[in-house]
Amino acid sequence: MYDILSQDVMYLHGVGPKRVKIFNKDLEIFSLRDLLYYFPYRYIDRSRIYQICELEEEMPYVQIRGQIKLMNEIGIGRKKRLEAIFDDGSGIIKLVWFGGINYVKKKLQLHTDYLVFGKPTVFNHEINVTQPEMTLLSKTPNIDSLTKLRPVYRLTESMKNSGITSGVIEQMERDVFAKLTNTHIPETLPESFCKKYDLMSLENALREIHFPSDMRMVELAERRLKFEELFYVQLDILNYADQRSKKYKGFVFSKIGDRFMTFYNEHLPFELTNAQKRVMKEIRRDLGSGLQMNRLLQGDVGSGKTIVALMTMLIALDNGYQACIMAPTEILAEQHFATVKRMLGDMDVRVELLTGVIQGKRRNKVLEGVTSGEVDILIGTHALLGDIVNFKNFGLAIIDEQHRFGVEQRAKLWKKNDSPPHILVMTATPIPRTLAMTVYGDLAVSVIDELPPGRKSVKTLHYYDDSEDKLVNLVRSEIEKGRQAYYVFPLIEESEKSDLLDLENGFKHICMLFPELKVAKLHGRMKEAEKNEVMDCFKRGEFHILVSTTVIEVGVDVPNASIMIVMNANRFGLAQLHQLRGRVGRGAQQSYCILQTGHKLSEVSVKRLETMVESTDGFYIAEEDLKLRGPGVLEGTQQSGVIFDMKIANVIKDNGLLIEARGAAMELLKTDPDRNLPANDVIWKQMLRKHKLTVDLSNIS
Repeated sequence: MYDILSQDVMYLHGVGPKRVKIFNKDLEIFSLRDLLYYFPYRYIDRSRIYQICELEEEMPYVQIRGQIKLMNEIGIGRKKRLEAIFDDGSGIIKLVWFGGINYVKKKLQLHTDYLVFGKPTVFNHEINVTQPEMTLLSKTPNIDSLTKLRPVYRLTESMKNSGITSGVIEQMERDVFAKLTNTHIPETLPESFCKKYDLMSLENALREIHFPSDMRMVELAERRLKFEELFYVQLDILNYADQRSKKYKGFVFSKIGDRFMTFYNEHLPFELTNAQKRVMKEIRRDLGSGLQMNRLLQGDVGSGKTIVALMTMLIALDNGYQACIMAPTEILAEQHFATVKRMLGDMDVRVELLTGVIQGKRRNKVLEGVTSGEVDILIGTHALLGDIVNFKNFGLAIIDEQHRFGVEQRAKLWKKNDSPPHILVMTATPIPRTLAMTVYGDLAVSVIDELPPGRKSVKTLHYYDDSEDKLVNLVRSEIEKGRQAYYVFPLIEESEKSDLLDLENGFKHICMLFPELKVAKLHGRMKEAEKNEVMDCFKRGEFHILVSTTVIEVGVDVPNASIMIVMNANRFGLAQLHQLRGRVGRGAQQSYCILQTGHKLSEVSVKRLETMVESTDGFYIAEEDLKLRGPGVLEGTQQSGVIFDMKIANVIKDNGLLIEARGAAMELLKTDPDRNLPANDVIWKQMLRKHKLTVDLSNIS
């Protein structure tokens, strides 16, 4: 049956081939259905028509009715503007356009009634309205429809320049509903489901969201559309996890053997925290369940995730399986390798490292050991994904900072065994509960929320750039105690060359400030071998100060480093600042993180800096980061294989609705485990339409 909503938006009146390119590129609107799901972001009450003589500068958006008496183009080139004298009988006002002048001029008519909508401003002591929305009343038979609660749609610059106003989009929405006069918008939820969760019909919701009767109806329409959006996200995640658990059974690690007990009794560097003990119980329960473990291990920087990972690997070894750790960078892989080797001491466990720099005989020896089963634990980067890496009996994969790996990359790792291994995903980036339910909702979540004994919280201070003497004295006093320091400069891709110059100039300046000290530099453009050499020397204490970019953000462990200065700290996000701060405070001594900025700061930057100074709690910082930046832009939170295209719902503001929608999804899977109840047919068909994958990713975390 023909679906009218799949019709190309280009064929709506007033769109055409030129404008459709803007809708396609800027808003990803291709069909009438896409257009219906482009929602207003606010509403304006246009029930009153003002007279020009009533207008004042501080008024919000207003509308006036009258005629254009005169039009003139003023200026040349980019400064050209179009001015029109508008008269309503009570006075005159100037209407001004700076963009899309040719289009506007062609459309406007003199001495014809218009309804003008815009915000009064003052320029040259005269009230004018810039970029007003113009409605030709002779072509608008129903003026009542224009003088009620009116939707306002977000516009891009290219839309404004081509004459696409909020009013244009509103009319396009009206045209879509006009096309639906003799048909209905197909429902995406069963009627019984809507009654159970107090939801209005989809057609009514879409109509009311664009053309509301009143604000109460807007609220009801939003509830329906948000609930549906969140419900299908949660159903997709939970269904995906359920199908995966049915399809893939896990290896049963039933034994706690000699290697685990030897490490626990003789090599554990400190008594486990209660949080670590709780997490180990959760992991052991998974490993013995007969189902494939898919668990997310969250822990703040320095909380002891690596010990938990090592003990989990020893359980795999005791049950006759090999294990691996995959890290996103060579520095982090080498850090894990050194840490694991140090912790195991003289235990009979063969641990090997595989990264891009390991070549020749050493590489061949590692690969042979993995294939024969002699290598118990393999630690590496994406080099582990290569076809030449073949395990004998692969039972456990630990992924560190997994968001840095693509889903297809990780798929290669799972294929190295007939049955997929148990999966433990580790992240030092705390994920707020609201976001975790959406992004990692298919994973069981464990949290290490205690620091090991002896660790002191890092003192975080905000210095302005005119406090250099104070800063130098603090750095020098720490180094005189035998400590080391980091200076971190921003390095952002869009301005990499200038930032690199900043680092070079900063390096020279720091060398001048501390002529008696040894200073090294580290940045991403250095060759891997150079970077590794610099880090090794810094760890050995051969340099007092390391001047670096964010290449030290993850995994660098130098317990003797007690102070970090983040230059231009306002250019970093909260999550990144917290990660950087985690590079100090790794020893028993008091450590410091200094956030250095200029005096001119945006409101958001001030809030970030205040948050960092007042708290070292990664989960609190993650919540604040989510509030400041929103869920769609947090680095690494896009989970491939999961629908995460929020058009109206917000996982922070709509947290209560998210929990309700997740409960509805869980209830559905419980009551319809085989997905074959006729009452739910609409839901499963909608799932198929929403979630068309070209690759089978159902066994990937």
